[in-house]
Amino acid sequence: MTSRLLPPAGPRRTLALAQLSNSVGDGAYYTTSALYFTQIVGLSPARVGLGLTVGWAVGSLAGMPLGRLADRRGPRGTAVLLALATGLAVASFTVVRGFVPFVLVACGYAAAQSGLAAARQALLAGLVSTGERTGLLAHLQSTLNAGLAVGAGLGGLALHAGTRTAYLAVFTLDGLSFLLCAGLLSRLPAVRAGSGRRPAGLGVLRDRPYAVLALLNTVLLLRLPLLSLVLPLWITRRTDAPAWMVSALFVLNTGAVMAFQVRVARGVTGPATATRAIRRASWVMLAACAAFALSAGAPPWAAAGVLVLGAVLQVAAEMGQSAGSWQLSFDLAPRDRTGEYQGLFGTGVTVARTLGPLLLTSLLVDWGTPGWLTLGVVMLAASYAMGPAARHARHAQGRHEAGERVTVPTSTRRSARSTGPGFR
Repeated sequence: MTSRLLPPAGPRRTLALAQLSNSVGDGAYYTTSALYFTQIVGLSPARVGLGLTVGWAVGSLAGMPLGRLADRRGPRGTAVLLALATGLAVASFTVVRGFVPFVLVACGYAAAQSGLAAARQALLAGLVSTGERTGLLAHLQSTLNAGLAVGAGLGGLALHAGTRTAYLAVFTLDGLSFLLCAGLLSRLPAVRAGSGRRPAGLGVLRDRPYAVLALLNTVLLLRLPLLSLVLPLWITRRTDAPAWMVSALFVLNTGAVMAFQVRVARGVTGPATATRAIRRASWVMLAACAAFALSAGAPPWAAAGVLVLGAVLQVAAEMGQSAGSWQLSFDLAPRDRTGEYQGLFGTGVTVARTLGPLLLTSLLVDWGTPGWLTLGVVMLAASYAMGPAARHARHAQGRHEAGERVTVPTSTRRSARSTGPGFR
């Protein structure tokens, strides 16, 4: 199991340990934050939801400029500073006493998190060869799930205690986890910054093929609120399955990703295999949606069995879609603007987590079986559209690189070759 979670020693293992450190803190934070803000700080649930929505909306906008900063100033230093900024934002939550300060801190927290994700992707791209990136990201995803599971357990202890001291201990743990993350990232080799050229206008958004690819990936990421929000509501409101199935499906999903994500990612080696993996996974996702829909109205034991089947299909689809999307996001981005491009691709996560709960609760919980089938068909259509979009982005990237080879002076090319494989 350790070999599945942690890659071999060296920069790749350090990246995984950094991921593990802050995911433990995040798991505890996600488990307890809503109750801390409502019961300890005294905010209403509606205000907490509004504040977090505003925060993540700001975070989705901050990912691209902070990713561009990582490209221009170097991803290692940028990632370290953003990890420290995230830890400071978490610590600031402990002194928040009103709605406006809460929104301001939430914006800082989400912006730092989004920027940190983009900077870490750019750092990974500089440290790891092209053929190894998807495999390493699979390791990191397994590590993330393991850390979240451990953190959720620690958060459960704080919920059981129910005291202000217990909640503050969780926030302190999360803040320290980002401090440890920053320390680990600072031990990595420094990756050479990009060319320093400032892209015109909207930057990565001018690359329409890649922007379309990121948009289609956002549609696939609508699966994110399923496990944490939609399925708990579906199980308790629309099925006769026991309520403890909510916890069982979460454990099943987490364990499956830890055990099999690395294996699933091995077959994804380039844009062609990535788009095939995404298409296959989306057919599996359609089957999962059908299984979840069938659980409504079934006897308790039958509903539980169908829900488990749906959860198995859903996590299989999740792993396939993730592996394919990771490969495309790196392969189709210019080498000197990885952070900026990953910042755009990463906004899909924040958009799905911000808009997904509203869209999916109305579509699935309220509409029922037609809603589940609609979601599955929409995801399937997005997956088939990713093939042409990826080919278009590949052609655009080839034209861009050909233009650079023509316009860059020979002396500059010789100088670039002499700097080595990307390290200072």
